[in-house]
Amino acid sequence: MIVEPEEGKTLNFIEQIIEEEIAAGKNGGKVHTRFPPEPNGYLHIGHATSICLNFGLAAKYNGACNLRFDDTNPSKEDVEFTDAIQEDIKWLGFQWDGPVRYASDYFQQLYDWAEQMILEGKAYVDDQTAEEISAGRKTITEPGVNSPYRDRSVEENLDLFRRMKNGEFPEGSRVLRAKIDMAAANMLMRDPIMYRIIYCSHHRTGDRWCIYPMYDFAHPIEDAIDGASIRCTTLLMDKVTISKESLIRSVRWNLRFIGRFTIGFWIS
Repeated sequence: MIVEPEEGKTLNFIEQIIEEEIAAGKNGGKVHTRFPPEPNGYLHIGHATSICLNFGLAAKYNGACNLRFDDTNPSKEDVEFTDAIQEDIKWLGFQWDGPVRYASDYFQQLYDWAEQMILEGKAYVDDQTAEEISAGRKTITEPGVNSPYRDRSVEENLDLFRRMKNGEFPEGSRVLRAKIDMAAANMLMRDPIMYRIIYCSHHRTGDRWCIYPMYDFAHPIEDAIDGASIRCTTLLMDKVTISKESLIRSVRWNLRFIGRFTIGFWIS
């Protein structure tokens, strides 16, 4: 629904983009936003800005706004924070659409797609330390170097990844990386980490998992599954966004619903 601005008022740049998308018939004219905090602390003023923006846009255009907790790091998250965040959203005068969502709702699906990436030669298990991986990415003025484990066979990678899931390796000993481009100008594109080993009980899934998806891998896929048509993020995510979109492209084979995930705003 196109909303006419009140007399004497003009649309801001976000509303202008939304109006153009609606007029073009994208996403069936719907406006579907989301507020996806990590439940690792209490909200601050920046979160309040995001809440008002995302819930406010959904309300203005008769759309929907999801609340989804990106609970992918159990070592820093707690139900205390999920409860507090929900209370704060209500205190600000907003109500999310549908049930509260969690990244952990999709852990099995994310794992299955990670295996699919391995099968298609788009991901590999790396035995390097965090320091070695960081050093291998080099600098913005020089290309990175391939991991010595980058060319492992599909069979070996699949076996190692499943053994990671089964708890056969120490924490920090192995990670799953996306095979993208170690010479990419954006250093975040240089084979980003998709999964790491963490031996820590999760506040929702308990001890079922000992490998957890990285935020940059999980986040855009969750948005697509949830049907978000608009993603409003802050300057913090400005550079990371490129890696998110590339990861989406690399799992394109099975994300037929990705067509719903077409509008993105990065607010600076």
